Amino acid sequence: MTYEMPPFRPPSEAYSMLLRVTRGCPWNRCKFCGMYKMFHFETRPVAEIKADIDEALRFYGDQPMNVFIGDADSPVIKTDDFVEILRYLHSQFPRIQRVTSYGRAKTLALMAPDKLERLRKAGLDRLHLGLETGDAKLLEFINKGATPEHMIKAGRKVKEAGFELSEYLMLGLGGADGWESHARKSAAVLNAIDPDFIRVRTMTLIPGTPFYEAYERGEYKPPTILDMLMEEKLLIECLDGIGSEFHSDHVSNLVPVFGKFMQDKTEMLETLAPVIERVEQNKDKLTNEPRIATVM
Repeated sequence: MTYEMPPFRPPSEAYSMLLRVTRGCPWNRCKFCGMYKMFHFETRPVAEIKADIDEALRFYGDQPMNVFIGDADSPVIKTDDFVEILRYLHSQFPRIQRVTSYGRAKTLALMAPDKLERLRKAGLDRLHLGLETGDAKLLEFINKGATPEHMIKAGRKVKEAGFELSEYLMLGLGGADGWESHARKSAAVLNAIDPDFIRVRTMTLIPGTPFYEAYERGEYKPPTILDMLMEEKLLIECLDGIGSEFHSDHVSNLVPVFGKFMQDKTEMLETLAPVIERVEQNKDKLTNEPRIATVM
């Protein structure tokens, strides 16, 4: 048989076993995203997934490991099916340390709390959610299909059900004119959720996406390097009253900033300060070309 792996996973799942439960994204309309355009969304049969688990057991053996479940929104499938998959996974790999998955905020915001609790009890430990921004106008512009209220509701429900929660934020999304609003409003949403992890990515334009076309029409003005650094600084300054870990753990980011709120807030700002100073001193020498992806 051919073991089917998810095509994408978070950097934090680099060493996790990969298990594909769905193909593609049920929304798949975010303007900036080119990840799942090659797939029509579909749910894989439970029997097929169990066969993959058996194949993985033959390959890995029973050893301690983490497992990442793909693709883009696993909780959208029937809860009974997901519970069956999780229980079988844990029965075959009794020494699993962590099971995680992507989840879409709108799906989780509309999901009954008891269904989320069933998934948690069946052995799903962490959910990765793409907040992108807390700015309502920006969410509408990128066609995220969710509002700040959905983001807060989903995040709180996930936490209340006992999951670890990773929220993803896209630096640079507000562009040259909207970075301040993006930072402030994103911080407000994150403060309301208090996720376990805040993970930042930097906006990269992907040719062929609606967002890239908006850029070509002049509807999106990319931020300068200084804009993006000031945006991240303002975001960290505005995050307050939370216990989240902050991870700048992606190759797209300008500066590796890591820490835990609130005790490391000053240290994180001090990490950015000398970089901002150097960029300000040399801003006339910087080309500030937009970030455009060359491969996907």
